[in-house]
Amino acid sequence: MRICENPSVLAHAATTLEGEAAPLVCVEGQPNSAVLALLNLLAADGAEFAYHGDFDWGGLRIATTVIERYGAEPWRFGVADYLAAAPAGTLLLDPPSAGATAPWAPGLVEAMTAHNVAIHEEQVLDDLLADLAEGERQN
Repeated sequence: MRICENPSVLAHAATTLEGEAAPLVCVEGQPNSAVLALLNLLAADGAEFAYHGDFDWGGLRIATTVIERYGAEPWRFGVADYLAAAPAGTLLLDPPSAGATAPWAPGLVEAMTAHNVAIHEEQVLDDLLADLAEGERQN
């Protein structure tokens, strides 16, 4: 089961792929108690998760929460994915907050710091929708 950060991904999947998309849950930023309750129920029922979020400092904090809490696999959320999207980035990142980490992707914080651009899910939406249409790609 896929998890995304931004509701626009969910909305585009619903309207573009209709009933043909892989299951998708949207955390809509920092997961609230309702999202955590849903993910807890799904995990208790044996669901396995793949997570994608924004390549910005807040996105890394959200990803760390979801990946560590649920053992989610990164979904197009590694160093190579960031580097592939970075040339199209236009929004500059602030300096990383103290302790910014991406334990699932060694080198990601350094790559983001070096390129200094945020990549939001909407910028890689076509790739995410293609994966949801295929149903299985996770990294």
